[in-house]
Amino acid sequence: MARPDVAAFFDPRTWSVQYVVSDPQTKLCAIIDPVLDFDEKSGSTATANADRLLDFVRDQNLEVQWILDTHPHADHFSAASYLKARTGAPTAIGARIVDVQKLWAGIYNWPSLRTDGSQWDRLFEQGDGFDIGGIKSGVMFSPGHTLASITYVVGDAAFVHDTVFMPDGGTARADFPGGSARALWSTIQDIVALPGDTRIFVGHDYQPGGREPRWETTVARQKAENIHLTRYGREDEFVAFRTERDSTLPMPKLILHALQININGGRLPEPEANGTRYLKFPLGALDGAAWG
Repeated sequence: MARPDVAAFFDPRTWSVQYVVSDPQTKLCAIIDPVLDFDEKSGSTATANADRLLDFVRDQNLEVQWILDTHPHADHFSAASYLKARTGAPTAIGARIVDVQKLWAGIYNWPSLRTDGSQWDRLFEQGDGFDIGGIKSGVMFSPGHTLASITYVVGDAAFVHDTVFMPDGGTARADFPGGSARALWSTIQDIVALPGDTRIFVGHDYQPGGREPRWETTVARQKAENIHLTRYGREDEFVAFRTERDSTLPMPKLILHALQININGGRLPEPEANGTRYLKFPLGALDGAAWG
């Protein structure tokens, strides 16, 4: 398979990994899971992470062909809208985003939200293909962590978002609205069925034991070393473990902030009459979640 160049950009505030994946022959690239900076204490937004990606693209003489999100993130704002405005590149996400939009439109009491996915230029279905330069790429539907999660397979590289982490980090939680531990198990089986030398690029790294951040592994390493997959090797074992563990985890601190941005394609709310933008924060929307 073709081997794209992959540059990773770690955001320590959210433990997120953003990627620029490019075809070394044509110099065309895609940006995957870009972060729009947000400080919940002050309510301030910034574009330092996204600008770092644009600086890299410029310095490497790349041209942005796609801006891709793997799913509607619960722990950071997407910078897709900001980057589209600066590059003109089309945005894309999985087609099941429409189900997430409908679910969260109810949680936010947001009847005016368009729930047809039209905030993106393309909605990818299972098995869809697209090109990054001359590199054939494809889409795997990967639910579990969210209803709408997808994996991008670009040549020999798979961008698996929040399904598996680095082998010492295990697997992702599946208790957000619309999540499913059983669906996550099935998704992981699809991912580890890829060729063993497929490069796996994860969406987060929480630096177990305080080690330096890491984000690249392989299918073979996941199968041999992932602390959850090797310990809970049968579906029912894994589902029971994941369900019990998730019940002890507090929700991400930005979930109610971020979803109203990310189900709207990364667009911030429109300014109100006084020129200020406001987030809407539903009290009690996630009752029953562990406190942290």
